[in-house]
Amino acid sequence: MVLYNTDAPKKATNLSINTDLLLKAKEKRINLSHTLENRLIEMLAEAKCQEWKKENQEAIETYNRRIQTNGVFSEGLRRF
Repeated sequence: MVLYNTDAPKKATNLSINTDLLLKAKEKRINLSHTLENRLIEMLAEAKCQEWKKENQEAIETYNRRIQTNGVFSEGLRRF
C-alpha cells in the first residue's frame, strides 16, 4: 500500500509544542522529526483503512449476510 512518496525530499517545518513536553522529549533523546513522520504514516494508514471500509461497507455486509445464511464452503470439512 503506497501512502506517500518515500523519495520526496525533506522540508523544514515550524511547529508549536508544549515547552515541558519538548524538554522531556529532549531529555529522552527522542528524535522529533522521526517520531512525527512515523506517527503521520500510522495516521495516514488508519485513514486509508477507514476510507476502504466505508467504500466497501455494502459489499462486506452482503458477504457477511451470505456467510450467515449459507455458511462457508468448508463447513463440513472442519475437524475442530
